[in-house]
Amino acid sequence: MSEFGNENPYKPVPVRLSRSWIETEDNNVKSFLFDFVNPEDAEKFEYLPGQFCQISIWGWGEAPFGIASSPVEGEQLLFSVNRIGTLTNRLHATADNEIIGLRGPLGNIYPVELFKDHDVVIVGGGYAFTTLRSLFLFLVDPANRDNYGKITVLYGARTPGLFLYRDELEAWSNYPNVEFVTTIDNPHPDWDGVVGLIPPVLKDIAPNSSNAFAIVCGPPIMIRFTLPILSELGFPEDRIYLSLEMRMKCGIGKCGRCNLGHKYICVDGPVFSMAELNGLVKDM
Repeated sequence: MSEFGNENPYKPVPVRLSRSWIETEDNNVKSFLFDFVNPEDAEKFEYLPGQFCQISIWGWGEAPFGIASSPVEGEQLLFSVNRIGTLTNRLHATADNEIIGLRGPLGNIYPVELFKDHDVVIVGGGYAFTTLRSLFLFLVDPANRDNYGKITVLYGARTPGLFLYRDELEAWSNYPNVEFVTTIDNPHPDWDGVVGLIPPVLKDIAPNSSNAFAIVCGPPIMIRFTLPILSELGFPEDRIYLSLEMRMKCGIGKCGRCNLGHKYICVDGPVFSMAELNGLVKDM
């Protein structure tokens, strides 16, 4: 898609911070809810799950972040940001009503049209559940729900306090024809749910692959050991999708720093099928 709400892809549009809140017990991940300053920018901004934006603060720089809100939720935009550097530390200090810059939407999408009439398996780990939140809420929205079969979600974190969107997780598990499993790495006194790393838990859940697509987003080590399990369960490479948003830079394919083979992750991705990625690696 990669269509810009603003005609000039280099120029951010102003957005105002409506409110923010801490997501994780270590205080490292914070969620931000933004409103467009100009109504015409809101009208032009059309996106689907999987896309990202460049967020900028004057004098501090900019960086790409996946859109955590879903287009079915209205015009406000949600981003959940891990505090790992200069810009993200400054963003965490942003006050309500402060105006910052935003470029986007950028990148391609999770192929929701391709998913129609199929089951969908979503596997997410740690802080990477942002665009997966957007996807899940899109799939279960009443206007879309009949287009998809069973939805299986496996979401893992190291400890109970490191899950994102904890106030929403219980409600998500109550949607019809949805299996929503959360797991933590090791036993914890405040946890009576599933315990185990994502790959073996996924193997235990054993979602039916005969008419399903799988979407995986998480830390590289999680993805590395999850992909063989999906293959073992019968998911072909062209029905496994991953998001490589961690590798993006400028967002519009000009800096050349996110190339993978002959493609740019920020323009041709960040969403790729496993079959596409294997082809790109062979081309390098």
